[in-house]
Amino acid sequence: MITLNTNYTLSWDWDQSHAESHAVTFTTQYIGKFKLNSKKMNPKWYTVCEETSHRSCDLTALDLLYLGIFMLRVRANANGSHSKWVLLEFCPDKDAAVGPPAKVNLTPAGSDLDVFITDPLTSANTPMTEILSKMYYHILYWERSADSKALRPQMLSSSANLVTLPSLKSWTWYCVSVQSRYDFYNKSSSFTAPQCMQTEGRITSVSLLCSSSIWYYLQYLCDSPGSDIPRLLTPGSESDLLFENVIICAEPAVLEIHNLPPEALASPPSGLDSSGRHSRQDSSSSGDSGVYSAGGSSNLRQPSSSQPSTGAEGFCKGPFYLEQVKMQEMTPGPKTQPLIADEGIVDMCV
Repeated sequence: MITLNTNYTLSWDWDQSHAESHAVTFTTQYIGKFKLNSKKMNPKWYTVCEETSHRSCDLTALDLLYLGIFMLRVRANANGSHSKWVLLEFCPDKDAAVGPPAKVNLTPAGSDLDVFITDPLTSANTPMTEILSKMYYHILYWERSADSKALRPQMLSSSANLVTLPSLKSWTWYCVSVQSRYDFYNKSSSFTAPQCMQTEGRITSVSLLCSSSIWYYLQYLCDSPGSDIPRLLTPGSESDLLFENVIICAEPAVLEIHNLPPEALASPPSGLDSSGRHSRQDSSSSGDSGVYSAGGSSNLRQPSSSQPSTGAEGFCKGPFYLEQVKMQEMTPGPKTQPLIADEGIVDMCV
């Protein structure tokens, strides 16, 4: 019998020399053993495979009672004749092999590993634990290493479907293999293929404190625009606000004031109209003549407020221009009166 959980296949051998060159077929039948022992009824055999050329017969579809005991028989048919029946007693609970877990999954649980075990399945895809309530698992696990001689497997037994492997190393690879077991008839399955998973580490409070301190320090640097500490410019920061507009002005012209020679003052300049604010007086009564500003003012006339000045041009000709004039007036030297283009010249006789 070839069995696994509730899958059953009866197989047999046949020596072809017994049938010479004739084609051979086989017939398979079964019956409950208790019926053979009954004296009140004639036993009736049930045919499963009839005159088949295969040397096996699948009994899975019969859904045999797992705790029952059955009698199976097979005979050969060739050229209208048949052989004797060959009998076999079969009890699934005793004879059927148990299979390994249907699935094994690993999940890190901090420095430990959680092992999720799916029960072996019947031919109807139901858990075998519904039939074998005493079934449990051997869980074999070991630290993965390139040196096979250094492996030290550990064993853990449990009937639960979720098992946590304790006392593992952090950030270490472990491999796990699981076996199904049923002790009543000393049944054990093969081990599942090894599955490996790396454990994780536990984050200590010191690590959290250091991480938090670094984060808050970086946030302080980014959120302190008035601080002298070098700042980190984040993608969302308005870096344009860190710089003011820079206006480059041309060098202001310096007003130069020169003393006029006496011959230039002999005759007044022409071209002044009658509406000017200056008057001409007779200078024949005196040989001395000088140039004095009208109205007794010795200061330069301020730029008219009615003249428009906007933007960088007004900014450049404003305070800096006046400062240049004032500095010129404070220059030591002979006292002279400034000559202003838009005012007249008055000759005074002394």
